[in-house]
Amino acid sequence: MHIITEAFKMLTHLDKNGNAIMVDVADKSLSNREAEAEGEISITSEIFEAIKQQTLKKGDLFTVAKVAAINAAKQTSTLIPLCHQIPLDSIDVKFSVDEKQLKIKVNTIVKTSSKTGVEIEALMGVNIGLLTIYDMCKALSKEMAISNIRLLRKTGGKSGDYKLIIKD
Repeated sequence: MHIITEAFKMLTHLDKNGNAIMVDVADKSLSNREAEAEGEISITSEIFEAIKQQTLKKGDLFTVAKVAAINAAKQTSTLIPLCHQIPLDSIDVKFSVDEKQLKIKVNTIVKTSSKTGVEIEALMGVNIGLLTIYDMCKALSKEMAISNIRLLRKTGGKSGDYKLIIKD
């Protein structure tokens, strides 16, 4: 039982009795924080051609997916339990298309001057951006796969900076 008690002390979202809590950030200082995340969706050649020709029936894929990603990052605290509502200073969403591998990559960078980080907001933006692409293309084919969603880097805060090292 002692090992379990010690493990609970390390979990920031549990009280001493093991009940879920929102972390108290009242005594933390404001600091500039930034997080970058990415993910990708594999598509078919038919979908690629429809995107290239701008013939998707639901409209401009990248504009709609960008707005969805931004809205998702802004709504993170309503979707993820125990997540703080954070004032976001900037949300940047970019797309890259790999025609040879038939993949679309979504990248988000989220910034704040707050007491807690924005990693989840960046990841939420990527996820919803990718799901929006799936939704807009599913009439052509459901043969799509969302993958490699990950935090690339984060800056600021008590835990310091983080950067993913990608080994090829």
